[in-house]
Amino acid sequence: MTRVAILISGRGSNMEALADDIEANHHSTICLVVANKPCTGIDSAAARGIPTKIVNRSNFDTREDHDHAMCAILADAEPDYIFMAGYMAIVGAAFIDRFTARILNIHPSLLPAYKGLDTHERALADGAKQHGVSVHIVSEQLDDGPIILQAALTINPEDTATTLATRVLALEHILYPLVLSSLAHGDLELSHSGVKWHNREAALSRLGHKARLQIETALIWP
Repeated sequence: MTRVAILISGRGSNMEALADDIEANHHSTICLVVANKPCTGIDSAAARGIPTKIVNRSNFDTREDHDHAMCAILADAEPDYIFMAGYMAIVGAAFIDRFTARILNIHPSLLPAYKGLDTHERALADGAKQHGVSVHIVSEQLDDGPIILQAALTINPEDTATTLATRVLALEHILYPLVLSSLAHGDLELSHSGVKWHNREAALSRLGHKARLQIETALIWP
């Protein structure tokens, strides 16, 4: 069974979405949830019986020292993949090299547009017509690396940053579990050479009817 570790910094709603999908479909196991500070997401994971660990960034003098501690804890957990789910920290080259092509991130924009923070506000300020969410392999550059899958939505005239964030988050909660399920079932392969989808239809077939209706036409395949 595919083993996944999840990194969080806040309430962990994407972690919850992953855990819900795993509980319903039994394709993976969450071997560890790690936070870089105390947060409600850790409490939620612990309440589910998932192993948790806080590696508080404030206890380390440098990012490199913190990364080293994170790597050691993750290596002990032996994950096949590491899913960043609202992990609000930049990891260094040594961390990425230790788990090459096995660290994924979910970002609330259609990358390469709007890397970094405040993506919804920036999209609205630019008068963008479309917005969305991207799942990608983590690289040394911020919100960069090969795109695994994206989902787009049309920005409505009445959208605010708050309503747009809510709409994008709903896509995130379908997209990230879809990617994990696809990895677990062999429909998706990640490697040093990039991203390869072997069977898109099989991946989509495992979505619930409502989720598939909501996201299928929104998907942007690499």
